[in-house]
Amino acid sequence: MIKRTPSMFVPNTMDKFFDKFFNEGLENGANTFNPRTDIAETERSFEIEVAVPGFNKKDFNIDLNDGLLTISGERKFEKEKSEKNFYSIQTEYGSFKKSFQLPDNIVSDKIEASYENGILSLVIPKDETKKLVSKITVK
Repeated sequence: MIKRTPSMFVPNTMDKFFDKFFNEGLENGANTFNPRTDIAETERSFEIEVAVPGFNKKDFNIDLNDGLLTISGERKFEKEKSEKNFYSIQTEYGSFKKSFQLPDNIVSDKIEASYENGILSLVIPKDETKKLVSKITVK
């Protein structure tokens, strides 16, 4: 018997295939990666945290266009360190792009972004005057 090691490019289940297709896209190759993202909601805001260690603040682009929040960035691998011979590199390098459709009840000009300890954090405040909850009565 030979142990089969599935390729990272060929998913071994249909769920992983669709997950890879819809979440990572078709263009995901050697120079792109998909950082892990946590999304939470509080009473007053939405919070997004993206795990991107080794970046600098200037490496990020954050855009909001018609309710679509897009976070992108790039980290380049510097191979010029002659004193090191790398046998394995597991740190992800390249570019990433993540988009989120925001609800209508946000305050777009008050969005705050910060980067600390490898985590890019965004706080998206809610507009307290706009409630997205409605009650529907049965007739």
